[in-house]
Amino acid sequence: MDYATEIGKILRNKALKISTVESCTGGLLSSRLTDVSGSSEYITLNLVTYANEAKEQMLNVILDSEGAVSENCAVQMAKGLYNLTKSDICVSTTGIAGPTGGSAEKPVGLMFSTIFTKDSIKTFKIMVGSQFPRIETKKLFTEEVLKNIYEFLTSQS
Repeated sequence: MDYATEIGKILRNKALKISTVESCTGGLLSSRLTDVSGSSEYITLNLVTYANEAKEQMLNVILDSEGAVSENCAVQMAKGLYNLTKSDICVSTTGIAGPTGGSAEKPVGLMFSTIFTKDSIKTFKIMVGSQFPRIETKKLFTEEVLKNIYEFLTSQS
């Protein structure tokens, strides 16, 4: 299934707006969503806040001892984006694409993604493993996020 196309159809039919803020996926989620013709009808703003300073300055994220690769950071990123855009759906990604970096607690291939709306917050912990090259990890992360957005939208009917 082409999740990006299906998401576009749902957003268009429901007259909803979406925005994304990415770290570890580096704009790939935005790229996939904007690959759909007519996506300017439902996309408000897409940001890549790769550096911690960008998360803090643009989204008012306050990094704590959990750091940038955490559920807390993913929620703050999505909430900060909502405060900036007031989009119906705001989606964040933060994780470790590798192949270097990571730790026993936060291994390469770990990502957190949040879907934030004015009425709900849903965060996903996604683990794709460390065996993939960086670009493949980013693709796998992005596909999971698209699937989660699609499932979120179809469950809201």
